[in-house]
Amino acid sequence: MTEQEINRAIQYVTAATSYGRDTVAEILRTGLSELSLLSTQSTRRFEREDLLGYVCQWTMKRTGHPEPLVREVLDGAGRWLDEVATTLAEQREAEAQSGDDDESGAASA
Repeated sequence: MTEQEINRAIQYVTAATSYGRDTVAEILRTGLSELSLLSTQSTRRFEREDLLGYVCQWTMKRTGHPEPLVREVLDGAGRWLDEVATTLAEQREAEAQSGDDDESGAASA
C-alpha cells in the first residue's frame, strides 16, 4: 500500500469511529506492518478470520490498546487489509512461479 492509501484508510476509520486519528493510525500501521511481514515470512495460507484474529492479538500486544478498540479499527479497515493480503498473496504466487521456471530450466539443461 502506498502512504496515500494508508492515510485514506486512517481517515475513513477515524471518521467512522469515535477514536482519534493518532490511535487509529497507530493500530492500522501496526496491523498492516505485521500483515506484510507475515506474508513475506510464512508459506502457510490462512483463513481471513484466523488471520484477522492473529493480527488483532499481535497489534494489541504491540500497542497496548484493548481488544474491542483494536478489533473495531481493524474491522473498519477490512477493505484495505483485504487488499493488502490479496496483493501480497499474488506477489508470492508470482515469485513462486518464477522460481519454478528457474528450477525447470535447470533440470532441462
